Amino acid sequence: MIGIDTNVLVRYLAQDDPVQAQAATRLIEQTCTKDNPGFLNHLVLCETMWVLEGCYGQPKGTLVTTIEQILRVAQIRVDEPQVVWQALEDYRNKQADFADYLLGRINLSKDCTTTMTFDRQASKSQVFTLLK
Repeated sequence: MIGIDTNVLVRYLAQDDPVQAQAATRLIEQTCTKDNPGFLNHLVLCETMWVLEGCYGQPKGTLVTTIEQILRVAQIRVDEPQVVWQALEDYRNKQADFADYLLGRINLSKDCTTTMTFDRQASKSQVFTLLK
């Protein structure tokens, strides 16, 4: 298994730099396989969402669909996919950032009863508690 950096994943998704996009596509579609997948950790997913939203202006619906597709691809292994699915569902239906929901869901999966936050939007989720 090989790790995939954010910039490689973004080039693959955006296809905006011909040379780098071709190399990223070759890596993901030819080198990564079901038996030898590329690995995406949580940080890469969060950075990818930030870049696609902030730099490429992708709307929330497109971002959700993109992560869903990544989670379903056999040649990519996502760290703790069940946690990512839960965070994605939170993100789809609420106002905070994907990274916030992923943080809360990771903490919950590590036996935290809640995640304390000053973020009012995140605190509307059941996995956060607003610190006053």
